Parts: sequence; C-alpha cells; structure tokens
Amino acid sequence: MIRLSVNVNKIATLRNARGGNIPDVVEAARTCIAAGCHGITVHPRPDARHITFQDVFDLAAMLTVEFNIEGYPGAEFIDLVMRVRPTQVTLVPDPPGVLTSSAGWNLTSGAADWLRDVLARFRDAGIRTSLFLETDATQIERAQQFGADRIELYTGPFAHAFGTSEGKKILQAHREAARLAREIGLGVNAGHDLDLKNIPAYAKAVRGLQEVSIGHALISDALYMGLSRAVKAYLKALGSKPARVKGAKRK
Repeated sequence: MIRLSVNVNKIATLRNARGGNIPDVVEAARTCIAAGCHGITVHPRPDARHITFQDVFDLAAMLTVEFNIEGYPGAEFIDLVMRVRPTQVTLVPDPPGVLTSSAGWNLTSGAADWLRDVLARFRDAGIRTSLFLETDATQIERAQQFGADRIELYTGPFAHAFGTSEGKKILQAHREAARLAREIGLGVNAGHDLDLKNIPAYAKAVRGLQEVSIGHALISDALYMGLSRAVKAYLKALGSKPARVKGAKRK
C-alpha cells in the first residue's frame, strides 16, 4: 500500500496572509487524519513564510499518524528535528529563499559529504531519513552509501510532461530508479506536483513506492471540492435560501 502524507504548508500560507490563526494548521491536520491520510508533512523554512517552528511543535504534540519534516539541514533545522523527533526527516537541497524544491541533491561532487554526519545523527536518534533525489543511478547509489533509509524521487519533471511522449520516458526512468533503490536496500518515496490526474499512472508504474507527500494540488482540489458545501453551510447559518440563478436547474 502506498501511504499518503498530506503537506499542510499551504494552510499556513493562507493563514499568514491574514494573520491570526485562521485557517488553523492543527485543525486542518486533524481533518486530514480523520479523512484517512497516513501522515502529515511540513517544510519549515528560515523565513517562516508558511509553516513556523511553533506549528511544528503544535503538530508534533497532537499527531496520531506519521510526521515527516522536510527541509534544508541547516543548524536551526537540525535542532528542530532533534527536539521534535518526527517519524521521518526528508532532506532537500533548497538554500534559503528558494520558492519551492526544484532539483535533487548532488551527492557525487564531494560538496555534500557533510550529509553523512547529519544522516548518522538523525539515525542514531531513531528518525527515519530520506534524501530528495532525481533518477540518476549514481546519486541513488550514493544515497545508500551515505546511510539514508529512503529516497524521495523528485516528480516535478514527470508532472510537467505528463501526457506526452517525454512524460512516458520520464516515468520509465522513475520506474528504473525505484527498482535500483529497492535492490540496494533503500525505501522509495515520491513527491512534487503530483495530482489527481497523474498519480494513477505513477503509482501503477513505480513498483514498491511506499509514500507520496502532496500539498499544493491536494489543498487546491479541496477548495473546489469543498466550496459548495461551505457556501451551503453559511446559507444555513444565515437562515437564507440559495439564490436562484437564471437558467440553472433547480435541485
């Protein structure tokens, strides 16, 4: 079974745009859990433009499912993870100020060798580790040598090319990457720009996939799927009847 971890960053983005605590990140997480998700993901950044460190502590205090914290392993991030002790930490190569993750780690240049010590520290603390990677076989093999438990395959290029011949080639590359990872003892996660249209093909092709983390598309779909119910709830609260739209069929 492929586990779904819901990234609640976009809930925090909306809250921060207005201030206060609406929408409530913790309440959103509770709603996702009640709906059956297997985990909650957050990606705190140094500028706190969405998830804050306090959000991380608040979520950790109430979660009954797996907690996955993503981020660049700077000193503050490492300290946060060690204090919270989530189920999983996913390390991404995003420097401060980057809008969103857009590439995997380069583990072959020697510049990332310091990650070995970071991974070992998390592993010794009982935290499952994952490295955000592209499909290059050498990078995957290095992730295993570095001591990671899993990799998270960057699915952005697949999502952008979905439905084209290039998308099929990229999907095959992901399938082969996942096969190699499993053969050398790595677990396989995936994430970035996956949505209701492209997930079925990905899940079918990439065997042994253990977890996907989805935020932007899922929260966006929730707006469309839930707006009707919300409007009706407010009409009921007001004691009002729905407006009659000219040409619309009455239900």
